[in-house]
Amino acid sequence: MAEPDSEVKNSSAEEPALPVSEVAAEASVEPDEAPPPPAPAPSFAMDRHRANPMLEKLQAVWRVLLYLFLTIAVAPAGVFALTVKVFGRPRGALSPEFLLFTEAVNLGFLVGLTVLLGLMERARWQSYGLPLRDAFRANFWVGLLLGLAEASVLIGLIELFGGFSLEGWALRGKAILGWGLFHFVLFVLVGLYEEFLFRGYPQVALSNLIGFWPAAMALSVGFGLVHLYNRGENWIGAVSVMFVGMLFAFTLKRTGNLWYAVGLHAGFDWAQSFIYSVPDSGEILQGHLWNSTLHGPDWLTGGSVGPEGSVFCFLTMGVQFLVVLWLFPSRKSEPLPETTAPADPA
Repeated sequence: MAEPDSEVKNSSAEEPALPVSEVAAEASVEPDEAPPPPAPAPSFAMDRHRANPMLEKLQAVWRVLLYLFLTIAVAPAGVFALTVKVFGRPRGALSPEFLLFTEAVNLGFLVGLTVLLGLMERARWQSYGLPLRDAFRANFWVGLLLGLAEASVLIGLIELFGGFSLEGWALRGKAILGWGLFHFVLFVLVGLYEEFLFRGYPQVALSNLIGFWPAAMALSVGFGLVHLYNRGENWIGAVSVMFVGMLFAFTLKRTGNLWYAVGLHAGFDWAQSFIYSVPDSGEILQGHLWNSTLHGPDWLTGGSVGPEGSVFCFLTMGVQFLVVLWLFPSRKSEPLPETTAPADPA
C-alpha cells in the first residue's frame, strides 16, 4: 500500500522548477476564473424589457397621435381628392359608388398603416382585432342578424307612435337584388373601416397605456364627434353614436375580436339605409328600397339624423348590451392580446 505514495512523491520531486517570473504569472491566475464573454454583436433593435418605461410610454403616445392624425385628418382628405378625380365632384348627396370607393381606399390605407405599426411594435396582426381565421364566420353573421333585428325593432317603435310610414316601392325587379347587394357590400366596408379605425390599433395601444375601458371611452367620444361632420347629424345623434361605440367596445371585450361588431354595425346601417330607407347619421343614399318618411317630434324620429337620434335608439342599444352579456359570458382568463413583447426569461 506504500508503493503508490512513494511513486507520487518521486514523480513530484523529479519535476523541474519553474522560473520565478512564470511562477508569479501562474499564481496570479485563479484556476476557477472563466474567460471573459465575447462582446455582443451590435443591434439596432432595443429590447422592450430593457428600455426606459417612460420613454416607451412617450413613444406609444406619439404613435397613437400620429395614427389618429393620419387616419382622421390626412388620409380622408387625400382619398376624397382621389375619388373626385375618378368620379368627378359630387353635386348634392354623395353617390353610393363614390362612397364605396372612398370606404375601400380608406380601409386599404388603414390596413397598411396598421401593418407598419405592428412591425414597429413586433405585434401580430390578430392583436388588432381582425384575425383572419375568424373573418366572416359565425360571430359576424350573428352580429349582422342582430343589427337587422335592432333596426327593425327601432323602426317598429317609431311607427307604433306614428312617426314612420311607407309610400310605395322605390325599386322594382332586378334592381332590388342589385342595389341590395351593392348596399350590403358598402356597409360591410363601412363596418370594417369604422370599427378598425377606432377599435383596432388605437384601442390596443391606449389599453396598454391607460386600461381598456378608459381607452374605449375616449375613442367612443371621438367616434361620436367625427360623425358630426355628416350632413344632418346633430349633438343628440353624436351622443347616440358615442353609446354605440361603447357597445362595440363591449363586444370586443367579450368576444376577443371585432368581427361581431363589424356584423352588428353593417347590419344596422344596411337595414336603415336600404331596407327601411331612412336617414343614417343624416345621410339618405340612392338606391334604397322604399319611399318612406319620418314625421313627428324629433325625440321620436331623430329629426334630420334619422332613427339613431330617436329616444328609442338608446333603448334598443341597452337591449343589445344584454344580448352580448347573454351570448358571450365573461372569460377573465382570456384577456385581450397586447402589443408589448414578453420579456426574455432570466
